Amino acid sequence: MMLHTVIFIGRSGCGKGTQADLLKNRIARHDEKQRHILYVETGERFRNFVRGDSFSSKLSKEIYNKDERQPDFLACFMWASVLVEELLPDMHLVFDGAPRSHSEAVLLSTALQFYKREKSTVIHLKVGHKWAEERLLGRGRADDRTLLKINKRLDWFEADTWPAIEYFKTNSLYRFIEIDGEQPIEKVHSDIVAAYDYNS
Repeated sequence: MMLHTVIFIGRSGCGKGTQADLLKNRIARHDEKQRHILYVETGERFRNFVRGDSFSSKLSKEIYNKDERQPDFLACFMWASVLVEELLPDMHLVFDGAPRSHSEAVLLSTALQFYKREKSTVIHLKVGHKWAEERLLGRGRADDRTLLKINKRLDWFEADTWPAIEYFKTNSLYRFIEIDGEQPIEKVHSDIVAAYDYNS
């Protein structure tokens, strides 16, 4: 089995974390060498970061409390520090929630080239604004409790993340797969499996 590098991208609430877990489990089951999977999830790292006492954490918390988007340099730091500190040459690599902008996507490309990760796969879980809104309200997380908060984040997707998706879609360095995310979890996963053979 080859080493896998997969990037999950999509609106907040589209199920990236759930599908990433299913993907990791499938890779683990089929890897005879039982190589580790480095899972890079930036959302929880940000939530932990803003609880810190450092100068940077306090500034980041101000942005968080205003429901504004964190700056790209800080978002890049979140995943770049994981790669620098934890990535080994024989690890599979799964990204969940990064990148969130065009400039971040370009920087991630330089990192993947540096680590010689060839033909990475981008899986776009496509869901509508209204569908994502209902999912986020339903899960009841602290930063999902009001429509105002939710819609700010969903608006960021249109303004900032969509250009990153277009970047991946037209970049020959990536294999781009688009999946209908407005389906039962099992069906989304089976569509991913059908579109991408994890055993190859």
